[in-house]
Amino acid sequence: MTNNTFSTKTISLNKYGIKDAKAHYQLSSDQLHEETINKGQGIETSFGAISVNTGEFTGRSPKDRFIVKDSITEDKVWWGDINIPFEPAAFDKLYDKVVDYLSEKEVYVRDAYACADENYKLNIRVVNEYPWSNMFAYNMFLRPTEAELENFEEEWLIVNAPGFMADPAVDGTRQHNFAILNFEKKIALIGGTGYTGEIKKGIFSALNFILPVFKNTLPMHCSANVGKAGDTAIFFGLSGTGKTTLSADPERKLIGDDEHGWTNENTVFNFEGGCYAKAIDLSEEKEPEIYHAIKKGAILENVVLDENKNVDFTDTSITQNTRVSYPIYHIENIQVPSIGRNPKNIFFLTADAFGVLPPISKLTPGQAAYHFISGYTAKVAGTEAGINEPVPSFSACFGAPFMPLHPTKYAEMLSKKMQEAGVNVWLVNTGWTGGPYGTGSRMKLKYTRAMISAALEGKLNDVDYQTHPIFGLAMPTDCPNVPNEVLNPIDTWEDTAAYNAKATELSNSFKQNFAQFEDYANEEIMAGGPIS
Repeated sequence: MTNNTFSTKTISLNKYGIKDAKAHYQLSSDQLHEETINKGQGIETSFGAISVNTGEFTGRSPKDRFIVKDSITEDKVWWGDINIPFEPAAFDKLYDKVVDYLSEKEVYVRDAYACADENYKLNIRVVNEYPWSNMFAYNMFLRPTEAELENFEEEWLIVNAPGFMADPAVDGTRQHNFAILNFEKKIALIGGTGYTGEIKKGIFSALNFILPVFKNTLPMHCSANVGKAGDTAIFFGLSGTGKTTLSADPERKLIGDDEHGWTNENTVFNFEGGCYAKAIDLSEEKEPEIYHAIKKGAILENVVLDENKNVDFTDTSITQNTRVSYPIYHIENIQVPSIGRNPKNIFFLTADAFGVLPPISKLTPGQAAYHFISGYTAKVAGTEAGINEPVPSFSACFGAPFMPLHPTKYAEMLSKKMQEAGVNVWLVNTGWTGGPYGTGSRMKLKYTRAMISAALEGKLNDVDYQTHPIFGLAMPTDCPNVPNEVLNPIDTWEDTAAYNAKATELSNSFKQNFAQFEDYANEEIMAGGPIS
């Protein structure tokens, strides 16, 4: 299961322009762990996992993500602030500089693949400057067997050189870091940043183009699990809303925590072979599955250690975006292979820092499409420089930074699949209750888990619902193991007038954001927005 063996095969990188490099091919996780420590690039923690510091960048840099504008992408990509065009000639020159930089160096090469469904499998070769970046690729991509490696032919190449700094004036980048996708050459080129998330999100972005355009399959930024009856649940949500936490359910088998495809055969498959969870405020009590996945083979990023190499999960002095990556087999209760069938429930997760949205509400098809296109959550104080109070954050399809096509393309595909599969769609607020951030409190995880369990078990099918006066959402009046007063957010505020004012403010933010999509949305979708 662990597939911690390594290949004795040697490999030349000359065909990629990387000359005379010392290429370590297909090292095991244990070997890469030791390489990282021996090179002074990481520390073994008391968990047995290694801790690394990704340097200047502790998160993705969306403004430095580019797509080469070529014959494949020119008329299909939704160009703009999210999908920024890059000239083919400029890519070629920059690529040559990067591979020249890697030439004669010690590098780490890994063959892996994405997409657990054989019909959609994408073979990938990863070339990394650092051993821990290669270990991240081991954790996050699917791991071929030794037999599969014998005749492995890569379809996509990832070249990852954190130590290479671009010259914006010469290379056409915005600054010294960059992540560029080239669909004609099938290359993801990453430089100037050690943040490992750029590696996995590069392939996710590529699949978000390949699957809908060429395979008629919906790619999703979501987690998924499967129940004992074989029913699949899908959890959409932006970072920090609880995708990884809520899908790691001891009563259900985990399919994956972040990236999936939904096929015409009504199956849901994981793109990845691992999990990349937020580590901020992690505890054994609140998130036991993730906590126990942190052992040898896992990589902690940008956490703070004490003198005994214990991790302080509450320390944000390096970043709020502390992370841990681990192979999916570190979770005990997993679906093998990572494929689910019969999707029955979809959850849209939002961390509403205004304390306005209900903790759970059932959506109509129009509301589901509206909230999927909106992709709402909220940023709270301290998550980014200059944010001192909650700020609405909208990311179309709950993953706009990774979506090369227009958001309505994905929304149309999702709507069609939801109707064909007859799924229930729920909006779940994992954020604040009883007031906004700073006044109210974060929704208790045990209540959120209870509400999701009730939805999955059909226990919300026959209860009464009331309609939210501003958002028009159907809120259950009763839910097992959840106090009734929690279910309607108005009842949790001391001042009803203050609640209505804040709810109206958020409603207006939704409307302002959705204005950019109105020309593409039908009447049913438009009717799914706030009613006041």
